[in-house]
Amino acid sequence: QGRVKHDLDRRASTATVHGGYQLLRHHRTQVERQVHPDLVVPICREEVNDAFKRLVRVVGVQRETIASERADESLLGRAEYQVNEWKGFLTGNALYEVGSGQEQKRDFTFLEVPAGQGEYTWLDYNADGVQQLNEFEIAQFQDQAKFIRIFTPSNQFLKANYNTFNYTISLNPRMLIDNRKSKGFKKILANMNLQSSLQLLKKEVAQGLTQFNPFSGALNDTSLISLTSVFINNFSFNRFSTRWGMDLTNSRNSSKSLLTYGYESRQLEEWTFKGRLNVSRSILADIILKTGSNLLSTSNVKFDNRNYEVDIHSLEPRISFTRNTSFRMIAGYKFTDKKNKVNDRETYSSQSLNTEVKYNILQSSSILGKFTYTDITFSSKAAGVINPVSTVSYIMLDGLLPGRNFLWNIDLSKRLSNNLEITIQYEGRKPGTSRVVNIGRASIRALL
Repeated sequence: QGRVKHDLDRRASTATVHGGYQLLRHHRTQVERQVHPDLVVPICREEVNDAFKRLVRVVGVQRETIASERADESLLGRAEYQVNEWKGFLTGNALYEVGSGQEQKRDFTFLEVPAGQGEYTWLDYNADGVQQLNEFEIAQFQDQAKFIRIFTPSNQFLKANYNTFNYTISLNPRMLIDNRKSKGFKKILANMNLQSSLQLLKKEVAQGLTQFNPFSGALNDTSLISLTSVFINNFSFNRFSTRWGMDLTNSRNSSKSLLTYGYESRQLEEWTFKGRLNVSRSILADIILKTGSNLLSTSNVKFDNRNYEVDIHSLEPRISFTRNTSFRMIAGYKFTDKKNKVNDRETYSSQSLNTEVKYNILQSSSILGKFTYTDITFSSKAAGVINPVSTVSYIMLDGLLPGRNFLWNIDLSKRLSNNLEITIQYEGRKPGTSRVVNIGRASIRALL
């Protein structure tokens, strides 16, 4: 069963200027096509869904001396695909979309809100007491989150083409190979699991009717208006084993935005390895290794104090003890090394001891306590002077200070009735040589 829909819509706008004449005429053609799975013949098909939509818009101007609008053509297209093959061995979906339109340049301001309800914190880098756009950072602690960022439109527009391409795919050999009966190489394959996903949204200065290739142009391409890309790949081995397993994940996040003061680009790439070993039914040992880079770049020289390119490496072994469902304790050590490769070339090194204890009281209450001790060494090779009040310093230090840092918190939750729960939280920290910060919260939540 297939369905094809075709609509033609003509619209005209008229105005009276020393008489009556027709200024604009719009031609709109819309095609919608949905293909039934029985009309598609994939290899070894089990389940396939395909949908395609297209919209063509033509604007014609009959009196250019009167109308400010100019003749133009635009194309909107959308295609979706879902697949489930070989008894679930291959599953996934894909979305592709193209179009064109007007992109509005945006400015933003920061609005102060009650502490804990925002997302950003203000750091007065030049100590002048005046809030400036390059002095706001994402808050590392909830009590510092006192500002929200509000985008405001401008009257500046660019004609832009855009692409959207998303996909998710999963390979699970376990669906084809019986892990209990297989041996040798087949058993190894049965314990593997692969997952990959991509979310890509790109807008660039229009050059022609539309841009069909979503992968054209690098992040530093001047024709690129905005870009949001999230690419994640994961390989798991022994994922369902109760004895041991490991995961290897690669994530690449990129973004670029066109603001009134110029372009702002961000890149975050990270490799993560996680390994776990169940020593017994009560004791679990695991290790987390990470390596990657974090980059921020702005095109305006007035905001170059925000630029950084930081390489990050960390190692975190942990051991957990669990007794039934009522008690859990985690102890761990973490070593982190960071190096900024631009501007003042700051270096960061830290060693942390972490503990976490959770105790469930019957089925109605639980108490959770955490404590972290971090010893931080921070220096600047270029300037020779430590500057803890800067964008890169705040990012590298995670909101803490060089020297000894202490963080602790306690959470108490209690179910008052079947659908009502109260939570009391206490947080404290002692960053470096600064004063102790104590924070208390209480909340009531209705469970519907």
